[in-house]
Amino acid sequence: MSLRITPLTDPAHGAHSRRLAWLASDADSIPLGTAFLRLFDGGQAHLAELTLQVHPTERRQGVGSRLLDAAVAAARDNARRCVSAQAEAGSPGDLFLPAHGFRKVLTLRFARLPLADVDLAALAGIIGRPHPGYRLESWEGTVPDELAKTFAASRRAMDDMPMEDTDHGTTLWDVDRVRAAAKAVHDRGDQLHTVVAIDTTDGSIAGFTELVVPGNGRGDGQHYGTAVLPEHRGHGLGRWMKAESIRQAHGRLPDLGGLLTDTADSNTHMRHISDSLGYVPTHTTVQYQLDL
Repeated sequence: MSLRITPLTDPAHGAHSRRLAWLASDADSIPLGTAFLRLFDGGQAHLAELTLQVHPTERRQGVGSRLLDAAVAAARDNARRCVSAQAEAGSPGDLFLPAHGFRKVLTLRFARLPLADVDLAALAGIIGRPHPGYRLESWEGTVPDELAKTFAASRRAMDDMPMEDTDHGTTLWDVDRVRAAAKAVHDRGDQLHTVVAIDTTDGSIAGFTELVVPGNGRGDGQHYGTAVLPEHRGHGLGRWMKAESIRQAHGRLPDLGGLLTDTADSNTHMRHISDSLGYVPTHTTVQYQLDL
């Protein structure tokens, strides 16, 4: 097969990352596959994240390998230490990646909560249970100015989440980055909803949970992260916040079908929270890493 790999210009640069792209095509300029490589900055400047797809009828002809070669070369040129990629367990990608030198570093369990099946009485019981020293607050879109600084500071709650063998690094958050992330969700037409637990002794945010839903309020929403600062753990705040997020989504978005979540296989605590709230397992993905 005559195969051409063409670098593309991707205009979708984020405030804290940029993306490179390649198109594989045949002699007749028919597209065969694509590769995208996201390059992060800050505490993840060592990392490149790969997304690679080949049309099913064009697999096993070297298309994926050529796209991978281009992406890995670019990662090296940009002084990256590793390249990460995900594949659904049992998929062609799950075979392709280890065959090309990637090693398995993380297993993610996905689950879905059908909103039609939500037990509102049980949710009310969880939400209404006293949590002395804490209160819940929520907002749509960008964090209110008066909470922006403490919300940015609370993001370090994600720093020690179980990531198994991934060379994930640490995302460095400040107020500008928090606002940029919310703007990115808004600009693509989705809605960002955040619930936080606030320490009533000083008004600081002790933990947060984020939910992104389609702009039209239909389909499924996606949990982006639930985390509690180490000094506030052990009080049931994660389950409390997530229950309130579910309750609000159920009440505000009558056409929303369900809520999706993904959790590291080793994060037994968060998996237990999801199980207790009625999330049903759907599938598993494997994260691979190529060490350069």
